[in-house]
Amino acid sequence: LLNKTKNHPSYKYYSQLSSRPTAKLQNYNFHSTSRNMGDEVALEMNTISSKSPIASVISNVQSFYTLEAAAGNKLAAQEPWLPITESRDGNAFYAAFHALSSGLGFQALLLPLAFSSLGWTWGISCLCVVFVWQLYTMWLLIQLHESESGARYSRYLGLSMAAFGEKFGKLLALFPVMYLSGGTCVTLIMIGGGAMRTFFHIICNIVGVGSLTTIEWYMVFTFTAVLLALFLPNLNSVARVSLVGAITAVSYCTLIWAATVVQGRVAIDDHHHVAVSRGSDGVIDRICGVLNGVGIVALAFRGHNLVLEIQGTMPSSAKTPSREPMWRGVQIAYLIIGLCLFPLAIAGYWAYGDLVSTIKGTGAMLQALYKYHGRDTSKLILGSASLLVVINCVSSFQIYAMPTFDNLELRYTSKMNKPCPQWLRSALRLLFGCLTCFIAVALPFLPSLAGLIGGIALPLTLAYPCFMWIVMKKPGRYSRSWCLNWILGVSGMVLSVLVVTAAIWIIVTKGIGVHFFKP
Repeated sequence: LLNKTKNHPSYKYYSQLSSRPTAKLQNYNFHSTSRNMGDEVALEMNTISSKSPIASVISNVQSFYTLEAAAGNKLAAQEPWLPITESRDGNAFYAAFHALSSGLGFQALLLPLAFSSLGWTWGISCLCVVFVWQLYTMWLLIQLHESESGARYSRYLGLSMAAFGEKFGKLLALFPVMYLSGGTCVTLIMIGGGAMRTFFHIICNIVGVGSLTTIEWYMVFTFTAVLLALFLPNLNSVARVSLVGAITAVSYCTLIWAATVVQGRVAIDDHHHVAVSRGSDGVIDRICGVLNGVGIVALAFRGHNLVLEIQGTMPSSAKTPSREPMWRGVQIAYLIIGLCLFPLAIAGYWAYGDLVSTIKGTGAMLQALYKYHGRDTSKLILGSASLLVVINCVSSFQIYAMPTFDNLELRYTSKMNKPCPQWLRSALRLLFGCLTCFIAVALPFLPSLAGLIGGIALPLTLAYPCFMWIVMKKPGRYSRSWCLNWILGVSGMVLSVLVVTAAIWIIVTKGIGVHFFKP
């Protein structure tokens, strides 16, 4: 009976159909409504099942193809119009450039601050565990980018909604994703504008030229970043800019920790004074400080909100799926990131110890170098470090702003059912630049909330991918994969709650310098 079934013409036809689901769906007019497309697929499947001896099998699969076609129809039609998926000519090298530019940045300069709360043993242990943990969850996201039906999830929010449902998935991922896009751009304006001011301050001491105010430097940086964004229509076109950002990030991280090691440790008396003041803290304050340090370490590993978008710029087929070159690019990028983060954290804490906790601002390591070694370090080195930070911030702005650009244009294409015109695309990017610059000027104390923000965004990096894997891949109950992802997912959520609670406790008990419109 089995041999007769396999030789039946309807069975062969269905086998060809099921082996190429995406090819079959491409024959439909994607500009038609989801309802019509679902009806076409349902009619096709009913015709097959009425003639086939395996009708019961086909009928079970029928509903899946109908829902898949209906859900993916509208977005699939807009994919060529949106900045993230407009061009799919990426490769492993482009993926490495994007991953390195988005994964290594100003957060790395805060790692010595985390070590001042964690100490040597717990600091290095936490850094190692989080590094391996986030690399594993990134691998999960890369594997989940393409479903078995051929659908591609090129946005983190889209994957969350597919895994957890439209309402619950949006509730879980919308704020972290939007903050890690727009909020990071705000912080980049603060750091980039501040580094511009420092760079020209060094030049002014040499040539005797006046300098601008901090707000004016923020505006100069924003103008430069948005002007560059106007000439980068899609994410794939940002690849060369990401290469520049990756090179400058590696350069200034290496330059800062090397200059710190050469200059040596700061005076012991200063270390002792800070250690005594910190030793008077209570048990709760120390525990909250440790958890706040864990949040800063988690914040240092960024880029999970962009990994699906980066993979969406790559071509994919049944023979060469995009996950293979994407994973190769990520491995190269994170090997370099690890070689930058560990020396920076270790050298920074070795040189400055608990003194780094007294530094106020976003670039703790860079500002410590200016404060404690500014007189002994060559102006060329200090100026080069500041200039590299500026270039890196401008480059990182492009890739982190792209999800917001994509989301804004999605609203237009969904309503008008046509690509976004060039004038409107430029206007939306100018509007985004003005808004982020305004927030940077109005809320200059946002970097002081690094631990709190790291805790809120932590599930997006360490927890959600594990739950997505369980829901979408459905590993066997109590299997190794099932147990591992449940343990990591629950641990990530618990850790997020503890970090957020500790950050709030520190803010309430010790306070932060809240000053509006005074950067």
